[in-house]
Amino acid sequence: MEVRPALSFSDENKVGTLQLHDDALVVTFKIEGYDVKRVLVNQSSDTEFMYPNLFKGLELKPEDLTYHDSPLIGFNGKIVFLKGQIKLPVQAGSEVVEVNLIVVNGYSPYNAIMARPWLHAMGAVSSTLHLKVKYPSRDQVEELIGSQTMAR
Repeated sequence: MEVRPALSFSDENKVGTLQLHDDALVVTFKIEGYDVKRVLVNQSSDTEFMYPNLFKGLELKPEDLTYHDSPLIGFNGKIVFLKGQIKLPVQAGSEVVEVNLIVVNGYSPYNAIMARPWLHAMGAVSSTLHLKVKYPSRDQVEELIGSQTMAR
């Protein structure tokens, strides 16, 4: 039986954040070997997204994409056009997970959005109050620290 360290948050984890806040959890990941800033961690979504600036910045090509036909409705109620889907390595600390990213043809203040599939694959727990993501790595707990500056 494998014993994994407990993932929890306390008031100590708020140190370094401006409280009270309602900021989004925005972090930096290594995607395809590059440091990618302004990645939103959204635990209420079941889909991971990548936006055009990141797609171009990673020097990906349309032929790298696979077809994705599920429609997406934006916050304004309009259909958002999708370019396709791509599987890329996403690294947080020392852990790497292959993620299916849907490439959206539209504007976002974020370069990408990581969602529940990534959180579950990592065994991670996120807290917007603490602006952190904690996940087990070997026999310890690692964490990603969100940036209030990037979130604002």
